[in-house]
Amino acid sequence: MIETLIQLLSNHGYPIIFVLLFLGIFGLPIPDEFLLAFAGVLISEGRLRFVPTMLSATLGSMCGITLSYVLGHTAGIHLVKKYGSRFGLTDEKINHVHMWFERAGRWVLTFGYLIPGLRHIKAIIAGTSKLELSIFARFAYTGGFIWSTTFILLGYFIGVRWAYMSREIHYATLIIFCLFFLALIFYSYLKYRKHT
Repeated sequence: MIETLIQLLSNHGYPIIFVLLFLGIFGLPIPDEFLLAFAGVLISEGRLRFVPTMLSATLGSMCGITLSYVLGHTAGIHLVKKYGSRFGLTDEKINHVHMWFERAGRWVLTFGYLIPGLRHIKAIIAGTSKLELSIFARFAYTGGFIWSTTFILLGYFIGVRWAYMSREIHYATLIIFCLFFLALIFYSYLKYRKHT
């Protein structure tokens, strides 16, 4: 997959950065950090330019996270209303999550990009908690810009070695997140069984 990604990025540049980051932030298993770092390598080699690369990366991440937010705000709210009581998700708990996002959770929108898995679900949770789009956009889009810039600059200054290291980091953190998520599902299932 990495070789295909390198070829796509080398041949199609900015549009492929936008599309892959859009899909990756939305939740497809794309090594986003590797993509950004390798884009930085291509900038250092003069094969891409910095500003269009940054714009493509930032817009791709913004569009992907916005789609996740809209999904949470529409389907997520509908599912919580329909099935939430089975899992103990009351209106009071949803309001509690909303208030948490209002107070401190917005920073998760900004810095959660650095944790694969969290960046995929934070927007859905924010949308489901009815966090206002203006607040969501301010913090999530800032995070997308910081995240994109960080990995592009790492690729630019450190080179191919960092690009490959970022791939390993992506896969390791993705595995850890999946294990944590499965443990959370198992815990919720046991709690649900206990109350029925």
